[in-house]
Amino acid sequence: MPSNGVPPTTSMTAFEPTEDHEVAPAWFPFLNRELSWLEFVSRVIARAEDPSLPVLERVKFLAISSQNLDHFFQVRVPGLKAQVAARVAIAAPDGHTAEEQLRAIRPRVLELIARQDSVFAKDLLPTLDQSGIHICTWDDLSEADRRVAHELFEERIFPVLTPLSVDPAHPFPYISNLSLNLALLVCEPGNSAPRFARVKLPTLFPRLIPLADQRLLPVEQIVEHHIERLFPGMQIVACVPFRVTRDAELAIEEGGPEDLLIEIESGLRRRYRKNAVARLELLAPTPERIQAMLTEELELGADDVYLTSTLLDFGSLWGLYRLDRPDLKEPAILPCVPPRLVRSREGIFAELRKGDILCHHPYESFNASVEAFMAEAAEDPSVLAIKHTLYRTSGPESPIVRTLIQAAESGKQVVTLVELKARFDEEANIEWARVLEEAGVHVVYGVVGLKAHGKITLVVRNEPQGIRRYAHVGTGNYNPQTAETYEDVGLLTCSPGICADLADVFNFLTGYSRQRCFRKLLVAPMTLRQRLIEMIDHEAQYADGRIVFKANSLSDPELIQALYRASQRDVQIDLIIRGVCCLRPGVPGVSDNIRVRSIVGRFLEHSRIFRFGSEARGARYFIGSADLMARNLDSRVEVVAPVDDSRLAARLREILEANLADDRLAWELEPEGDWRRVPTVRGLDVQQHLIDLARRRSDLGSDPS
Repeated sequence: MPSNGVPPTTSMTAFEPTEDHEVAPAWFPFLNRELSWLEFVSRVIARAEDPSLPVLERVKFLAISSQNLDHFFQVRVPGLKAQVAARVAIAAPDGHTAEEQLRAIRPRVLELIARQDSVFAKDLLPTLDQSGIHICTWDDLSEADRRVAHELFEERIFPVLTPLSVDPAHPFPYISNLSLNLALLVCEPGNSAPRFARVKLPTLFPRLIPLADQRLLPVEQIVEHHIERLFPGMQIVACVPFRVTRDAELAIEEGGPEDLLIEIESGLRRRYRKNAVARLELLAPTPERIQAMLTEELELGADDVYLTSTLLDFGSLWGLYRLDRPDLKEPAILPCVPPRLVRSREGIFAELRKGDILCHHPYESFNASVEAFMAEAAEDPSVLAIKHTLYRTSGPESPIVRTLIQAAESGKQVVTLVELKARFDEEANIEWARVLEEAGVHVVYGVVGLKAHGKITLVVRNEPQGIRRYAHVGTGNYNPQTAETYEDVGLLTCSPGICADLADVFNFLTGYSRQRCFRKLLVAPMTLRQRLIEMIDHEAQYADGRIVFKANSLSDPELIQALYRASQRDVQIDLIIRGVCCLRPGVPGVSDNIRVRSIVGRFLEHSRIFRFGSEARGARYFIGSADLMARNLDSRVEVVAPVDDSRLAARLREILEANLADDRLAWELEPEGDWRRVPTVRGLDVQQHLIDLARRRSDLGSDPS
């Protein structure tokens, strides 16, 4: 194998072990990361195809699958295209070049689009219609409905539309990322030479315009059927909707932390104006001349064009999901308050001095745990300082941001690291940074060359016995909105070792510290990969070796190789990987003892939990922010904390065991890269099971934590 660790490109479509199942030590097989991501999209679409779900839940999953494809074409495809343009010859870890990957991506995406179109047209639309929600076409409307649509167009839509023609005096207009547009061919009466024009549809209005009796009409159809108002006296030859997806990466040069804010803002402006188009979406049938014009002007090839037969941008169906129809959705859950926090009369700090607390969202309340912890820190006169990382948060009324502002205004030392490079949240984070600075918060703008991805808070408190520190280490963002739909865990603690390590992490994030060693925490990019590999190799020394990982993604070649080594030493390994997984399980002589499953359900499985050890020897558990990908281990500041309290470890074991027992939401990965549903035997839905457990603990008023 080459010294860079990349296997030969000629033999990686499938791995063939030796006859005696002994593995040549030089290389190991990997699945392709991009195709693995598309397989995750496929599993999301399968939720939309599931007739047992309420119809608006199915609509939601169709919207999510569409947004996942948007993300894929904004992030992954442009990277591959850039490699092809630069003639990068180095293959990916699975052995395929960027050009080969692009050729493999297109047919898989076409299959996914066909499934989306099919489930929407043949299943969801009729089911919605039966439920009293009618997504109409213009031809379906009554004369009364058309009059309503006409008035809406004249009074509200027409005034904000701007037709843009293309001719020698008017160059082809810039098409903004993910915007919905109409492409037209128009000509003067009697003139057979049609000209191209474009109309950008307004984002001021919902995509589906409500009429009477829960009838909804796509906004593009209203504009299309009044298009002559924009081109009076002209003949409309053709009018079709289209959409483009652009590269979402920021081109920034990080000269230093003090320049980062200016550079990110400049990069955002460049993103809006310059980033290349990666995909063109059209509604079929589209006249060949329009397609040719768009592909030429957008500098695309035929393989960059994707046709849909129903509706452009299924992501806009979130507006449909937000209809007030609880009868067509899963019953809302009320998160429980952790029993120890319910019983506490002395406050969270006093409870933490008695022992650590584990929080599991959305089953347990984010507001009553994490937000309450920070609110108490802001209000407590004994608290001297709060240090916090802000990667993604909610809108203008973010309770976390309000708490930090309150703490700063009361005279506390408040330090917040705002990660300006959080993709798609750059603008929001710049705004938060300014708001926090105006309130007196000391804001740090990330780390040069790294993204600060750890979810950590450190509180410094003056107590009669001296200074004591309290901390929160989580797997999810400090965002109360996503805490309602993302499954995450968090540790509240006053462990001296963890808190001392967090102080060192914050010094690294805010100053010139080059801390390389930590007492208890595993921190990327310094120690995390090395320590994980050491613990994997350590398990291989025992006859009853046992490893369980739960993460969003697994693609790091070094970690995968370590897991293969452990499997060959008969370590039993279960991996619960929601999205991308580049490890091949179940390959004879390589990964016989590795099983991989994915849970795709109502809540987004987001927690990262790592277990090492058997029941007989005693297992160690860790939680944190890091996925098992090279970018997380090398290019991000990630924090993973041990959970040493046996009561909390029992909670984590309970979570992992429930994930491994699920046979309602689970899929299993096969060696070739295909995913298959786990056969239903017990009928265990892990997410409903954890809802029930949280309610039971709350009702009994007891909690192992």
